[in-house]
Amino acid sequence: MNIDFPLHFDARGRTAAAGAEAHVRDMIEQLLFTNHGERVNRPEFGGGLLQLVFAPNSPELAAALRFNMQSGLQRWLGDVIEVLSLEVVSEGAELRIVVQYVLRRTNENQTATFTRTV
Repeated sequence: MNIDFPLHFDARGRTAAAGAEAHVRDMIEQLLFTNHGERVNRPEFGGGLLQLVFAPNSPELAAALRFNMQSGLQRWLGDVIEVLSLEVVSEGAELRIVVQYVLRRTNENQTATFTRTV
C-alpha cells in the first residue's frame, strides 16, 4: 500500500492510499519541497526549493534550481523514474517546475507540474 501525500484519511476514516503513478508524483513533490537537513538520517535529501521562496526570482535562480532538481531526482528517484526533461520557469513572482519522466516499472511517460509563488 502506498500512503497518499499529504497524509489524510479516506471516506472510511482510514489512511488514504495512492496508486502507483500518484505515489511516484508524490515522491517527486516531496523531494522538491523538502529542505536539506529536514529528514532524519538523510540530511542530503531534498530539493531545497522552499529555502529559496524569499530569494529574488530570476533566470539565474531558475537555472540553479534546475541543476539542483535534476541531480536530486537522479540520486533519490533514479531507480523509479527516468527523467526525460526538467523545466524550471521563472515568470514574475511565479516559479513553475515541469518534470517529464518515464516510470521504469511500466515504461509509461508522465508529466508533473508544480507551481509556487515566490
